[in-house]
Amino acid sequence: MPKKFIRRYLPEHHVIKEHKHLQFLGEHLHDPNLWHLNRRSVAKAVAVGFFCMYLPIPGQMIVAAILAILSGANLPLSVVLVWITNPLTMPPMFYAAYKLGAWVLGTEHQVSPDIFTFSGALHEMGEIWWPLLLGSLILGITLAGVGYVGARLLWRWIVIKSWQKRRQRLPSDGGDRPRA
Repeated sequence: MPKKFIRRYLPEHHVIKEHKHLQFLGEHLHDPNLWHLNRRSVAKAVAVGFFCMYLPIPGQMIVAAILAILSGANLPLSVVLVWITNPLTMPPMFYAAYKLGAWVLGTEHQVSPDIFTFSGALHEMGEIWWPLLLGSLILGITLAGVGYVGARLLWRWIVIKSWQKRRQRLPSDGGDRPRA
């Protein structure tokens, strides 16, 4: 079952409820629906997490938590998926987002991948901001949609496979059992 696999890697409820940066959400963190794992809440969480991981802003986890509360997504999974964006993955992700945004806008300004270091990005922010934001939004929305559909399909496929395995374990009705 997908629940067991996901639950194994998610932080405990009390860890997120007691996180100092999420305390402003107050009683919303105690809504039990934010902690359930089902096909809909997981698919929404994947969409929220994938969208927020491409936001080129600080505080992606806070945005993910707020969107999870507003959409009824699984809160821990939404926040954890934002961690895909980390210091190792940020430069290639945001460079790809910039290149996509520059291509869509037809921008001629060429930048090298080293501009996506913190100091390089601050220096060139005026030139790269709009292409970066546009590319990030395009990639975030696209990945959110693909992640939502993919999570629903994967969940359904896993459930179907588990039912098939269960059916194979059950003895077939060969006619030798008495009918009630």
